[in-house]
Amino acid sequence: MITNILSFLEESAARHPDKTAVNENEKHLTYKELKEKSRRIGSALTEYITPREPVGIYMEKGIDALSAFFGTVYAGGFYTMLNVELPGQRLSMICEVLKAKTVITSDDLRQKAAELFPNAVILTVSSLEKHELKEAELANIRSRMIDTDPLYVNFTSGSTGTPKGIAVCHRSVIDFISCFTELFSITENDVIANQAPFDFDVSVKDIYSAIAVGAELVIVPRELFSAPAKLIDYLCDNKITTMIWAVSALCLISTFHGLDYKTPETVNKILFSGEVMPHKHLLQWQKHLLDAMYVNLYGPTEITCNCTYHILEKDRDYSAGIPVGVPFPNEDVFLLADGKDLVTEQGRTGIITVRGTALALGYYDLPEKNSECFIQNPLNSRYPETVYLTGDLGYYNESSELIFCGRADFQVKYMGHRIELEEIERAMAAIEGVERCFCDFDEKKQRLKGYYLGTIDKNDLHAQMKASLPEFMIPGFIRKLDNIILNKNGKIDRKKTIEQLGGKGSGS
Repeated sequence: MITNILSFLEESAARHPDKTAVNENEKHLTYKELKEKSRRIGSALTEYITPREPVGIYMEKGIDALSAFFGTVYAGGFYTMLNVELPGQRLSMICEVLKAKTVITSDDLRQKAAELFPNAVILTVSSLEKHELKEAELANIRSRMIDTDPLYVNFTSGSTGTPKGIAVCHRSVIDFISCFTELFSITENDVIANQAPFDFDVSVKDIYSAIAVGAELVIVPRELFSAPAKLIDYLCDNKITTMIWAVSALCLISTFHGLDYKTPETVNKILFSGEVMPHKHLLQWQKHLLDAMYVNLYGPTEITCNCTYHILEKDRDYSAGIPVGVPFPNEDVFLLADGKDLVTEQGRTGIITVRGTALALGYYDLPEKNSECFIQNPLNSRYPETVYLTGDLGYYNESSELIFCGRADFQVKYMGHRIELEEIERAMAAIEGVERCFCDFDEKKQRLKGYYLGTIDKNDLHAQMKASLPEFMIPGFIRKLDNIILNKNGKIDRKKTIEQLGGKGSGS
């Protein structure tokens, strides 16, 4: 029985010691080398952390970051990727929530890491990997770890203005990845192209699918996503077979007709998630890669990557939308109306609710949020059983397939990220010259919009928001208003305020 994800790495290293595990531009690491490097990092880390303690990983995604992940686990801890693209203020907030005493970084980012995380011990991969192996200590740590120990904490947008961490344990990843690789026939012969940042849970599928089956993981350089032709060349040159990508990344290629330039003929599996796949973009991919398997994946970070899937049928018309599909094995996905009644009839909307071992441990140091979202199953009063309320709305179509139809609150999906509009609003409101403000999301145009009352120029407002928010949370449209309509409770009436603009609010 596998109880720790390190077994994935160790078993693949035993089967394929000299096979490339990770390919990062000109750098390659075999399974044997990845295991050795990770164990040395873990040996060194035992001098800094105790079991079940967090470690921040502040560096570009790649071989060193992966080695730091596994090294952290060897030392008994759990990791959080601190994305170097995020504003310093946000990274500091994440580290404060995490209470991480140790941060691993690269040599070139050491000074910056020391400035961003002044209360943490800053270590570099280059120094850690030189440490001698502590075989007995690593074995002792491993013997005391169990499958419900946390593996990682990923942070998403929080409605309070502070990012919220979601803790996921080894068992959840082991169960999900075991089903995932079997369902979609991911094997040691595959070459998986990693698109997602390592702090985004799409990357969990890339990393652990590859490590579990002994496939090759190819890290696609971040800069290629602004150069579609070079990106296609990279996929072709590396003979990629599997793309587990966010919809927005696939659409980047199809928008600029990258497939007309060249088709990556070796690709046979395309799995997408994060937002609704536009039909015209799907058709572009299907036109060039007719025989590939296309899979629509659905699920929030709180249930470990995905809870449902739909394998697209070649001769089916998806112009009306793609179902989110059926539950993964050992996951139960159902609809609840009014938080307590099971929805079974076609066409009736309910909250998508999930139960099973794939559920995250919960939100990190947020007991009130946990009690709100990770609740006792209202359909079961006989024994304790936790279910997760996704906040997403769904219904069953005439074929009894689950269809996603929006959010029950102000959380939106944009560019593959789940975003709390309230967090953007809090950042806007904190800027001098903004009196009142609110945000809206245009589903049709897939666009974040910000509205405000105040004296600040909208261009200055946009520039100042860059200091506290990641790029994907900054509205592409910002409008200064003459007044904001309030409802009877004194709260901003977003709908009426936008309606009073007479359509003018939809411009750029």
